[in-house]
Amino acid sequence: MRTITKKPEVLAPAGTLEKLKTAFVYGADAVYIGGNQYGLRSRAGNFSYDEMREGVAFANQYNGKVYVAANMVTHEGDAEGAGDFFKTLRDIGIHAVIVSDPALIEICAMEAPGLPIHLSTQASATNYETLNFWKEEGLERVVLAREVGMDEIKEIRQNTDVEIEAFIHGAMCISYSGRCTLSNHMSNRDANRGGCSQSCRWKYDLFEMPQPEQHNSLLEGDPVEAFSMSAVDMTMIRHIPDLVENGVDSLKIEGRMKSIHYVSTVSNVYRQAIDAYCADPDNYEFKQEWEDELWKVAQRELATGFYYGMPTENEQLFGERRKIPAYNFIGQVLDYDEESQIATIQQRNNFGVGDEVEFYGPGFTHLYQKIESLWDAEGNPIERAPRAMMTVKMKVDAPVKALDMMRKLK
Repeated sequence: MRTITKKPEVLAPAGTLEKLKTAFVYGADAVYIGGNQYGLRSRAGNFSYDEMREGVAFANQYNGKVYVAANMVTHEGDAEGAGDFFKTLRDIGIHAVIVSDPALIEICAMEAPGLPIHLSTQASATNYETLNFWKEEGLERVVLAREVGMDEIKEIRQNTDVEIEAFIHGAMCISYSGRCTLSNHMSNRDANRGGCSQSCRWKYDLFEMPQPEQHNSLLEGDPVEAFSMSAVDMTMIRHIPDLVENGVDSLKIEGRMKSIHYVSTVSNVYRQAIDAYCADPDNYEFKQEWEDELWKVAQRELATGFYYGMPTENEQLFGERRKIPAYNFIGQVLDYDEESQIATIQQRNNFGVGDEVEFYGPGFTHLYQKIESLWDAEGNPIERAPRAMMTVKMKVDAPVKALDMMRKLK
């Protein structure tokens, strides 16, 4: 009989305060966010100090943790003010910082003692000797490089007691541990200082250029995407037992720039799978509905990355894409009146009378129904809710709760 000694942490992305709160409501144990400095997502909704304080207070209600990514590669002058930044995070109550640059690690350790440091995946940790080195430097957790396989994780776990964090869902970078310079060359935006323009996601062709101003495609017809440097996304939903049994302490979901639809759905699914396995590992069964749910927010095809061998051409995006269901996130429940069975909805995308919709909520609850009638905030009947963020009311077939989400098939 197998016994789970430690349930792994579900670590969700939170690009904004709204996403942070959504992640915890939908089952995350921890979130990672960015501050206004030293991170790799300059276009994400990075947090001010006041927002961090609010986020930490909200996390504490769920016994959750908030980590701050400060994982940029510093050039001369980039580290100025880092000591004060880390001290402020410590005093706010941030539970750890995620860092890759040794200079920032040293500054944090010297200037903000007591603030735990986690090594970022950008540092390319791929073996237990590396983890033990960083343990000697005072780090308590290492985010493994995404190129590490499951057999390697097993060996790492057997040879170190450093906490292991590993990505289990989301976008994959085409470059080793995300250390890419395509964006620098093609758009003059430094990927390792927060400005990646995702050049690997662009569409490419093969051209003949007899003259500098001429661009003649050498491919016949109009290919969907003949050449690619873009990997499919990762999902490990079918392999939770391997991750738990091989000692991964934190299961990390990628996507600080994704929507609350994505954050809620993915957090919800992995919460269900991890709880189910840890509650009864001997009788655990994978549920196809978990994977089906993930496809509702999938942007690309899905695979297991490097966990079970080297990715092949089947893990790259080019040519005809596999058809997948595409759902629109259309609303969030603000309130529900039991007596009248009326739900108050904040609109997030156009919907109206006659639409078939799905409500889902924490704990993997689902409700499917057709919208029979709709009212605006003043109680006037309307046919559609076309304005962004407008408040509407509708009768629902079964109880829903505040913060439940609403979506429909495109």
